[in-house]
Amino acid sequence: MQKEFPVFSLLNSALNTISAALLIQRWYRQHVARLEMRRRCTWNIFQSIEYAGEQDQIKLYNYFGFLMDHFTPASSERNLISHIFRKNEICLDTEWERYFCYKSIEVTKSYTGPHLTFPVTFCGVSKLVEAFKHKEQLHARYVLQLLGETWRLLRTFPNISHVIACHTKPITICGDLHGHLEDLLLIFYKNGLPSSDKPYVFNGDFVDRGKNSLEILLTLFGFLLVYPNDVHLNRGNHEDHIVNLRYGFTKEVLGKYSVHGKKILKLLQMIFSWLPLATVIDNKVLIVHGGISDTTDLDKIARVDRQKYASALRPPKMKSDSYLESKTTETDLDEWKQVMDVLWSDPMPQNGCIPNEVRGGGCYWGPDVTEEVLRRNNLQLLIRSHECKQDGYEFCHNRRVITIFSASNYYEVGSNRGAFIRMGPDLVPHFIQYQASTTCRELTLRQSVGWTERSALQALREQLFVHRSDLISAFQEFDPNNKGMISVTHWASTTERVLNLGLPWRVLRPQLVSSTQRGMMDYQQWIKELSITEPKLEISDNSILDTMYKNHSNLETIFRIIDTDHSGLISFKEFHQTWELLRSHLKTEISAKAIADLAQSIDFNKDGSIDINEFLEAFRLVDISAHN
Repeated sequence: MQKEFPVFSLLNSALNTISAALLIQRWYRQHVARLEMRRRCTWNIFQSIEYAGEQDQIKLYNYFGFLMDHFTPASSERNLISHIFRKNEICLDTEWERYFCYKSIEVTKSYTGPHLTFPVTFCGVSKLVEAFKHKEQLHARYVLQLLGETWRLLRTFPNISHVIACHTKPITICGDLHGHLEDLLLIFYKNGLPSSDKPYVFNGDFVDRGKNSLEILLTLFGFLLVYPNDVHLNRGNHEDHIVNLRYGFTKEVLGKYSVHGKKILKLLQMIFSWLPLATVIDNKVLIVHGGISDTTDLDKIARVDRQKYASALRPPKMKSDSYLESKTTETDLDEWKQVMDVLWSDPMPQNGCIPNEVRGGGCYWGPDVTEEVLRRNNLQLLIRSHECKQDGYEFCHNRRVITIFSASNYYEVGSNRGAFIRMGPDLVPHFIQYQASTTCRELTLRQSVGWTERSALQALREQLFVHRSDLISAFQEFDPNNKGMISVTHWASTTERVLNLGLPWRVLRPQLVSSTQRGMMDYQQWIKELSITEPKLEISDNSILDTMYKNHSNLETIFRIIDTDHSGLISFKEFHQTWELLRSHLKTEISAKAIADLAQSIDFNKDGSIDINEFLEAFRLVDISAHN
């Protein structure tokens, strides 16, 4: 009997081990690849819904602009919305002092929140940060005084701030914060508070979406007052009072300061218009919120009268006593486009420059435009924000453009990291990433992807549900015999045609459609299975509910525009006027009786007025599957 040599036995064992390791490695790579595909699909859902909302916002505002341009001054529609187009009427210092005077506001002994002394000090702002960390609220007197001092200071700043980097104090650059106070606190924990030795550039979008936008502003303004040469604030597209009506900041301020909220908002409107538009480091690195276009001219941006743009969504009109003489000059349009592109634009991989129809404002610009603008201005790098990135940052355009985004968990817990940049005199960016949520840090990759995926699908199901009438009508085109069945291919193409979100519907089909038979699906049953509940109301015309669900955010915007005293209440007449504006905007028919029925059904305490927040909450859709 021949003996087996030990060396062959060892070799076989090693080969078996290597084969097993390769098999595990291949399985793991496939597993990670599938998770990455799910993560990207989830990301596309969140981003598509976000950009569709921004596009709706701009369309609505453009419609209001059309009313202002083409309706007579006496028209009721024009009167309802004309106040949002007025420039800041209070511009003289003496008038400003009277209107925004904080001295008559008493800080009572019962007040237990933080106190501020003026001029503000590093110690005072540090204590304010600590108070905000413990969810304390600053007294309205201090808020108005702090905002007033900020307004005075910002008026002395140029449109483009210039910063010098040195070895002893690298510059920290932060992107969008969007009311995420926990992210700002984490940045300060990791990087240190702003000081003369720790300069910061905050690149806009401080407000909206999150719950603590005002606390972020007060913190940043406090440090700006203490270190005006070392704290630099660029304006973002959300530093705009029209955008704030839709995305939560207006509601936040009025909720926290019911008595003085209107004055605070008016003062913030003025402050936003005075924020600088760009920062340049060592004449080599350009920092703007959105981006550039093929017509971007830094010399023109430096000369823009920026305070004219209380809202950047529409070019300003020339002052005139006669309504018919009101017009926009070519110079005004060119100046406005410079501002709009800086605040709203996004990069694209293809060469060229095209209108940004996904957002509805600004442009998409390509690598060739980046090269040309940087070359023309002797720059080497462009840093911008404006877009949420999964890792908190992203290079593009041959690494000549960096997107930095500092709000982690932007769409959902685990959806993305936040990041900031440290940059020394070598102008090489160093990225620091983080997750503000402890919950997310404890999740595995699979759990994190699953969590965010469920949230994205919930948001998508709500979009499908509110468009159900349009979807059914479109599906019926492929169901001439009324059997209630269509092909999966027709389902995917029709759903995209109705929602226009640019999503891979065939890839999403297994997660949205529970059952198919030989490539066919029951679309009526599918609509019922979306698991969305809605309120039961006695209304003569249910089509008004469909209109309301599809235009929920537009309705809130119009409500808050019509609520000129910011009381949170509107009368039945104003409620009817809101719907008239929406009907005119959508070019659809909504009967007066349906509007009256809806008003009566949601006047919960029967006092003849409607609480805006209660109304919007009453019509909030609930995904049953998310609660099971």
